[in-house]
Amino acid sequence: MIEQIKSPKDLAALSPAELSALAAEIRTFLIDKVTKTGGHLGPNLGVVELTIAIHRTFDSPKDVVLFDTGHQSYVHKILTGRSEGFDRLRQKSGLSGYPSRAESEHDVIENSHASTALSWGDGISRGFSLTGQNDRHVVVVVGDGALTGGMSWEALNNIATAESRNLVIVVNDNERSYSPTIGGMATYLSTLRVTRGYEKFLDWGKDVLQRTPVVGGPIYDTLHGMKKGIKDIIAPQGMFEDLGLKYMGPVDGHDIAAMEKALLRAKAFGAPVILHAITEKGRGYAPALEDEAEKFHAVGIVDPETGLPLAKGVTTWTSVFADELVKQGEAHKDLVAITAAMLGPTGLDKFADKFPDRTIDVGIAEQHAVTSAAGLAFAGMHPVVAVYSTFLNRAFDQVLLDVALHKAGVTFVLDRAGITGDDGASHNGIWDLALTGIIPTMHVAAPRDGARLREVLAESIQITDAPSMLRFPKGEVIADIPAFERRDGIDVLYRGESADVLLVSVGAMAAMAVEAASQAYREGVGVTVIDPRWVKPLPQSLVTMATRYKSVVVLEDGIRHGGIASTISEMFRDAGLQVPIHSIGAPLTFLEHAKRGQILSELGITAQQISLSIVEWSASLKDGFLTPMPEVARTEMQRPLDENADPRRLR
Repeated sequence: MIEQIKSPKDLAALSPAELSALAAEIRTFLIDKVTKTGGHLGPNLGVVELTIAIHRTFDSPKDVVLFDTGHQSYVHKILTGRSEGFDRLRQKSGLSGYPSRAESEHDVIENSHASTALSWGDGISRGFSLTGQNDRHVVVVVGDGALTGGMSWEALNNIATAESRNLVIVVNDNERSYSPTIGGMATYLSTLRVTRGYEKFLDWGKDVLQRTPVVGGPIYDTLHGMKKGIKDIIAPQGMFEDLGLKYMGPVDGHDIAAMEKALLRAKAFGAPVILHAITEKGRGYAPALEDEAEKFHAVGIVDPETGLPLAKGVTTWTSVFADELVKQGEAHKDLVAITAAMLGPTGLDKFADKFPDRTIDVGIAEQHAVTSAAGLAFAGMHPVVAVYSTFLNRAFDQVLLDVALHKAGVTFVLDRAGITGDDGASHNGIWDLALTGIIPTMHVAAPRDGARLREVLAESIQITDAPSMLRFPKGEVIADIPAFERRDGIDVLYRGESADVLLVSVGAMAAMAVEAASQAYREGVGVTVIDPRWVKPLPQSLVTMATRYKSVVVLEDGIRHGGIASTISEMFRDAGLQVPIHSIGAPLTFLEHAKRGQILSELGITAQQISLSIVEWSASLKDGFLTPMPEVARTEMQRPLDENADPRRLR
């Protein structure tokens, strides 16, 4: 049946039995396809019937359907005629793992960050109203986890003032975001799940009390007059209605007929309506319903029958951080860990098992997490805030003014830094170095391997009068790369026989840098590779070191614009040094989804391409130094090397 669905209009002719069969087929299809490519399996298995009901009730794309977050849009993609693209889901030139305007007129929001769709819905529905497009509706599907984000409540506060707008908010309540949804909003929704509703209470009252002689009628009238009070006690949906929003539900999100009936009522209401749907994340797939359901929020390539990964297990950057944080927690009783609904994905689950009282999951609320950390630091704790790099973007103001301005001793640990690939533009962590580079007092580390990750984490916890940050990429941690020597905190990883190029390697690019230097050596160009470890603030000795070379190349896993190369260039200008600087990193653009290796290759960030560029740049420079060397630099050049060390470091 899936092959016959080319647009949502094709759903209209299906009978209830056919709809049920289609839902089952979609689940089988998703399990088959997503376990082969990787992707967000659990969330989409939970919204099959809900999405079918929405597309049978509303007329997309005339009516706008928005998903918060976009990773629950796979069923929407199938129903809008894109099932054939699932063989290349999240692969280069294939189907995006999130809504994509380039793919379909049915997609509007491309950003996959949570808690934003209600604001989109507010703006679009307001725009329709102002332009007289009163026959168009907006449907926002928002998860219970996304409702823990403050931006959702800012939006609801404004939506509540809209008396005549066609806006339907479907709360997809599955009790989970990445981890089980926590906080007051979660408790509130939990209460609603087990309530039958004050309308049913009053129906009982009317039926029973009005049949009671003499006193029944007056008692019922009194209770009906106290509806507001009864509503707050019996059915806390009054919270939404107190905002001025009509609440409907809870409704079984897996009952297509019930969902359609509720959606039709909401559609006809003519003002904002909240429809509360109860769903089961991972429905229909046994491995995703077991105790470790969090693992099936997003999966790699797994066995479709067992759900077990097909690739062999590797040591990841996340696991190295997780183990080291536990060790630091044992040594430092003031250490507290904070995350935003990502306890498992960031590795804090191990810390939580060991120190539950010192672990805080604030829900999808990065801004609150950061400012709360500033408060904890003021109270004498040392918070470690662990999130994905892309999600710290959401809390820049709090990092700048609540943490850095107050010189709070908070450590930020950014997983998935740099080019991540598969999840597309909004999930690449390529902005953190540029963003934090302009924050006064901030210390930033980029460890090149597991040993350095453990090292800089321990060092960051010792910084108590300023914020610190360390960042590492997604996936397998590379083998440790020992330093040739360490000078003023700068590790020398490879030394060229001639002073042609100083290659500054930032973080996990070190192995590529060393390989590029080795290849350049075979072409007659001497390259020395250094790793500053801490890239903010950079030691002034870097200026002295750079005066020995004809040019400097900076290799970083982030945007070139405003990145580490920019910082080094500014250092050189301030010192009056005119050594040419070449920057290798991500361009100032949004990168499309593809494997990390494919993106790096297209950007020219491979050992072979870097080596070739270095050789070409060196050939274009005149012989000798471009600027007079200060006397201190001449002294540095004449200092003998370690007698026991090779003149080069080869892999």
